[in-house]
Amino acid sequence: MGADRGGSGVRGRRPVRVVAYVGCGALLLAGCASMPDSGDLRGVESTPRQDSQVRVYAMPPHPGASATEIVQGFLEALTSDDAKYETAGKYLTDGARKAWDPYRSTTVLADAPNSVGLPSEAKDGSRDVVFRLSGSKVARVDDRHAYSPDSGAYSGSVHLTRLKSNKQWRIDGLPQGVLMGTSDFQRNYVSVNKYFYASNGTSGSGRPLGTVADPVYVRAQVDPMTQIVRALLKGPTSWLAPVVRSRFPSGTELKDRDTSLSPDDSNRVTVPLNAKADHVGGPQCRQMAAQLLLTLQDLTPTGVDEVELQKSDGSQLCVLAKAGAKDVASHVTGQHPDQYFIDHEQRLVRMPSGNRDKTPEPVPGALGEGGKKLRAAAVSRDETSAAGVSADGRNLYVGSLVSGGSLGEPLVRSQGKTADDRLTTPSWDAQGDLWVADRDPENPRLLLLQKGAGEPIVVETPLLDGRVEAVRVAADGVRIALIVEKDGKSSLQIGRIERSKPREPRGASVFELGSVAPQLEEVTAMSWAGDSRLVVVGSEKGSVQQMRYVQVDGSTPMGTSPSALANVKEIAASEDEQLPLVAYSETDGIVRLSAGEQWQKVVQDGTAPVYPG
Repeated sequence: MGADRGGSGVRGRRPVRVVAYVGCGALLLAGCASMPDSGDLRGVESTPRQDSQVRVYAMPPHPGASATEIVQGFLEALTSDDAKYETAGKYLTDGARKAWDPYRSTTVLADAPNSVGLPSEAKDGSRDVVFRLSGSKVARVDDRHAYSPDSGAYSGSVHLTRLKSNKQWRIDGLPQGVLMGTSDFQRNYVSVNKYFYASNGTSGSGRPLGTVADPVYVRAQVDPMTQIVRALLKGPTSWLAPVVRSRFPSGTELKDRDTSLSPDDSNRVTVPLNAKADHVGGPQCRQMAAQLLLTLQDLTPTGVDEVELQKSDGSQLCVLAKAGAKDVASHVTGQHPDQYFIDHEQRLVRMPSGNRDKTPEPVPGALGEGGKKLRAAAVSRDETSAAGVSADGRNLYVGSLVSGGSLGEPLVRSQGKTADDRLTTPSWDAQGDLWVADRDPENPRLLLLQKGAGEPIVVETPLLDGRVEAVRVAADGVRIALIVEKDGKSSLQIGRIERSKPREPRGASVFELGSVAPQLEEVTAMSWAGDSRLVVVGSEKGSVQQMRYVQVDGSTPMGTSPSALANVKEIAASEDEQLPLVAYSETDGIVRLSAGEQWQKVVQDGTAPVYPG
C-alpha cells in the first residue's frame, strides 16, 4: 500500500545523497491533504517528482489525526525509505503491527490506489471506519523479490478503530504486504541480477561454470547491497530454480541479522557467513565468491573489485578478485564478437567489431562463398561454425568458418508450402547446440540439434499456444525467447529449457512460457540485449511500430529506449550491453546504433543481421 509519486527509478550504481525536504508532499506529512471519511472514489495525493538521489522519510501520525489522515499517512509512509517500516507501524494498533508482514509482497498498480471511506457504527457505540482501496494491477513482487506482470482489478480494505485509551484513530485490519503505484515503485525499487550456475554446466577440464542471471527487485535506498546478498543466499526465484544451482550450502545466511555490507577503501566487500559455510573447500568458496562479485557488479559506479568470505568465527574463508572471477564463472560481458548479415549476393558476411569503417567481407567457408543462397544465418558463440537457411527457407545447413570448408546435406528440411511457412532464423546456445523452428502448418516443430549436428530433436513445448515465428536462445542455454503467433497477433514469450539427464533418451522441453511484453499486440523482431534484457520491435493496438527494452521478468528496465527507426524487420544485439544494436530496415538497409549516437547506415543491400548466438 502506498501513494503514487512521480519520478524515475533509482539505479544502485548512482551515489546517494541523504536529503530531507520540508513541505507538504516532499516530506511525508500525515494530513497534507484531507479526505472525507466517506464519499466519492479518489486517489491518494501523490508527492511531486523528486530527484532520484533524494531520500524520503515518513512522519508518524500527529495527535488528533482524522481517520482519513491516518490512512493517507500510512500509505505515504509505505513509499518512504524507512528501512523496517517502523514509522508505518505507528499508524497501526499493537495487534495489527504484530500480524502485518510488509515483506510478503509488493503489489504494483498503474496509478495511486483509489480510496473511499465507508463509516459504520459498532455495537458499543464507538465509530469504526473501513476504507476500500482499488486500482488496476500491473505487477507483483513476491517475498523472494521476483517480479511478475499482473492484470485485472485490485480490491482491498483498511479497517480503522478509535482506541479506547487515547481516542486516537489507528488501523487494526489491513492486507499483508505493500501496495503502491507504478511511479512510486520505480522510485523505490531497483532491478538487480543475482547470479547462479546453470545446472547442466560442468567444470570439466578446468573450464569455468556457466552463469545465469536471475533479476529481482530490491529497495533502492535501503541498503541494497545487503538486500541483494540476502536474496542471493536464499537461492534462485521459483521460475529459474529447476535449471540453476547455487554453490552456497543450503541454509547459508549472513552471520548477524544486523549486518550491513559496503565496500571498504580498497573496494573490497567482506561478507561474514554463518556456520553453514564454515567447512566448504577452496574451489567451492571461490565459486561462491564469483556469484557475489557478479551480483554486486552494478551496485557501485565501478563494480566491486574483491570479495572476502568469512567463517562464523570471523576468520577468512577465501578471497576472490574481479580479475580471477573469469576463471571460475563464465560471463559474456567483455567479449567483443563480430557482427554478421546476409549481403546482396545472399552470402554470409561479417563486420569486424574493432573497425567500424571496414567494408563487410564474406566469411571463410562455404556459407561465405555463395554456393548456397541464404536468407538467414546464425553464427556459433565461439565464431567457428555457422548455420544457414536456404533462400527458399526450406533447408538448414551447418558449416565451419574455415577457408575451403564445404557443406554437406541439409540437416533439416521443411515441407512448408511457402517460405513464410518454413524455417526460422536459427540460434546457437553456449553449449554449441543449435535451435530452429519449422513453421510448416501441417507439422510445426521446435527443433534442437546437439552440437549443431545429427538427427534433430523435437523439443516438447507443453504450454505453447500458437506457432513459433522466431527463436533466440540466451547465452546461458537455459532460457529461450520465442515470438509466437496466434489468430493474427504475435507475442514475445520467455520459457525455461530443461534437458534430459544423463543416461536418459536425448530430449529437451520448454516449460512455463510467459508473455513479457503483453502490451504489444504485434511483435516483429527481438534479440537478447543483456544478461536478463531483450530488445523488442513491435506495436500496440492501433499504434505505430516502436522499439523498446524489456526484462525477462516482464518489467521495463530503467533508461531510455533505442531511438526510432522506420520499417524495422530484424534486430540484433549482444548480451554485452556495450556493443551497438544492428538492425535491418526496409527503408535504410543494415544500420547500427551505438550508445549516445544516432542510427548509422552500414550498407543498403543487406538483410538478417546477427551477433554470434
